[in-house]
Amino acid sequence: MKKFFLIPIALTTLFACKEKTAETMYTYPETRMDSTVVEDYFGTKVADPYRWLEDDNSDETKAWVDSQNVLTFNYLKAIPFRQNIIDRLTEIYNYERYSTPFKKAGKYFYFKNDGLQNQSVMYMQTALDAEATVLLDPNKLSDDGTVALSSLDVSKDGQFLAYSISRGGSDWNEIFVKHIASGELLKDHILWVKFSEITWYRDGFFYGRYPEPKEGGALSEANKNQKLYYHKLGTEQSADQLIYENPKFPERMYGASISDDENYLFLSESETTSGNGLYVKDLTKSNSKFVQIAEGFDFDFNIIEHIKGKFLILSNKGAEKYKLISVDAANPADSAQWLEILPESENVLQSVSVGGGKLIATYMQDAKSKVVLYDFDGKNPKEVVLPGIGSTGGISANLEDKIGFYSFSSYTVPTVIYKYDFESGNSEIYRKPEIKGLNFDDYTTEQVFYTSKDGTKVPMFITYKKGMKKDGTNPTLLYAYGGFNISLTPSFAITRMIWLEKGGVFAVANLRGGGEYGEAWHKAGTKMQKQNVFDDFIAAAEYLQNVKYTSKEKLAIQGGSNGGLLIGAVTNQRPDLFAVALPHVGVMDMLRYQEFTIGRAWSSDYGMSKDSKEMFDYLYKYSPVHTMKANTDYPAVMVLTADHDDRVVPAHSFKYAASMQEKTNGKKPAFIRIDKQAGHGAGKPTAKIIEENADIYAFIWQNMGVNPYKK
Repeated sequence: MKKFFLIPIALTTLFACKEKTAETMYTYPETRMDSTVVEDYFGTKVADPYRWLEDDNSDETKAWVDSQNVLTFNYLKAIPFRQNIIDRLTEIYNYERYSTPFKKAGKYFYFKNDGLQNQSVMYMQTALDAEATVLLDPNKLSDDGTVALSSLDVSKDGQFLAYSISRGGSDWNEIFVKHIASGELLKDHILWVKFSEITWYRDGFFYGRYPEPKEGGALSEANKNQKLYYHKLGTEQSADQLIYENPKFPERMYGASISDDENYLFLSESETTSGNGLYVKDLTKSNSKFVQIAEGFDFDFNIIEHIKGKFLILSNKGAEKYKLISVDAANPADSAQWLEILPESENVLQSVSVGGGKLIATYMQDAKSKVVLYDFDGKNPKEVVLPGIGSTGGISANLEDKIGFYSFSSYTVPTVIYKYDFESGNSEIYRKPEIKGLNFDDYTTEQVFYTSKDGTKVPMFITYKKGMKKDGTNPTLLYAYGGFNISLTPSFAITRMIWLEKGGVFAVANLRGGGEYGEAWHKAGTKMQKQNVFDDFIAAAEYLQNVKYTSKEKLAIQGGSNGGLLIGAVTNQRPDLFAVALPHVGVMDMLRYQEFTIGRAWSSDYGMSKDSKEMFDYLYKYSPVHTMKANTDYPAVMVLTADHDDRVVPAHSFKYAASMQEKTNGKKPAFIRIDKQAGHGAGKPTAKIIEENADIYAFIWQNMGVNPYKK
């Protein structure tokens, strides 16, 4: 376990602290303000005094980070019950957990964590009743668990495993290849891979990579000119075959997939996180060209499989809640010949897969999962009976399999793996976690529908201990996301249980901008409609207080990434409504987000400040970095970010924290917690997860005046 440490106190003398006064309870390191940085946006002059914090390689920024961490961790370590939280989280986190198995070349593969392992281990079985063997243990790739597995694919013949790793939480990946039978690591080594799956084809695989970044620019430089390559086993990366590039549009991104029969290569082309073009290449014909199936970026086209001369494609073109279409492989570009297999319904069609001789369709009904099996013509529906209200990712199975597997979880149900019999339609528990010291029957989850500012009904899940009184005194944590067509369905997190067992309420609001009700719900929270997301969240907070779940003195709010933007925006707009605010890795500078790494891809949701004066005015009005007011009584704020976050670069959080420390009246803390050797969140080791969550709960309870361990 890599522990946090405090730098020598002498280093803090690099920053003079503001003098304490009777009115100022908290003081902060002096952060230099550069008055010379001013930009003109359509005639509006915008100062950017903390732009120097965008340079993550400068000595000044590094010293600022260290100084802020000294302040934050000294505060956190002084909280008397913080160690109690660490001890309890460590205790309940220590349980065996499994992933859903998948089958390839007659072998079964899955992941298992013994409990406190930093990374889950990949296992293989030659049959379900055979002894499992370790195929890949990411814990052996680093001493502190900060090297994590990112993606993988097993060759069709089951001989090789190709996998990518991430170091320190970065989105940059390296690909390696392992011979499965011998366990030998081959010499193949691929660098500068980002936002790419590994797709096996014959004796090699397809992948996407970017040019090597400039020295010092790997974690912040804009990502441009991604290309699709084919790597043949046993060769150097320099010999890889270029499959596709489009230099006229350097900001576009590409993804490759192969039909199960290996007859077709599919290419997805996108400009942003919403909408894609789709192409196909016939691999049975030498020198064949890519043929366009769908053009433009207005709609989503997700290839499912090639079945008997037909391409099955999930799309929202003409179907805001998605539909499954069939496209003739011999003439894929003729959209007039496309046939609907699963038409749009009242519920969102989240995903479709092929297994057990069936179409496996996963729907979302009021943010809850529903799975239905169909024949390949979309007939004879058969619903899979799920164990309750919760979430599942569909059934993992191959076309010819007789059995498959699926996972199920909810806010109070740890992930259970079920085995499904396609012939009988019966499910049975395959693996169920055993967590000592927790009785999940003590808790309940309800779904409510509250009214937002414009009259829109918004769903929210609320979880708490049975017997709780609605008297306005319950510590409550409200979480949301609200963007990028991402849906928040019920899921389990062991770290959340410490909050619930100590009498806390956990609420998740399904805001507009997400995908809970299809593309219309998504679009209603984007660009010039983004304020709807903030209004939905504010209305959720008001509902929780009006119905007496809690009060403003006992309400904490939390969100990450786009959800971090949400927390920053509503904290600025309604500082009177919350006791504690926790924005994680948030997009805080809405005028400049597109300048870093993959930021421009978010413009389909946000719009960009350079698009038009109207768009600039709208972004400027809610951008968290730009909308704080001086001498304001803000909630207690702890910004969370990480030094290797190259998705939402930490400069966003740096500038927000500096602005908050400048503008707050000082009555409540305004801290920033900057994790080292960590990124946007994926692949974070268990040790860091426990410590981060302990700090979060300690900060919340401390600033609500609650000691959950007081006897």
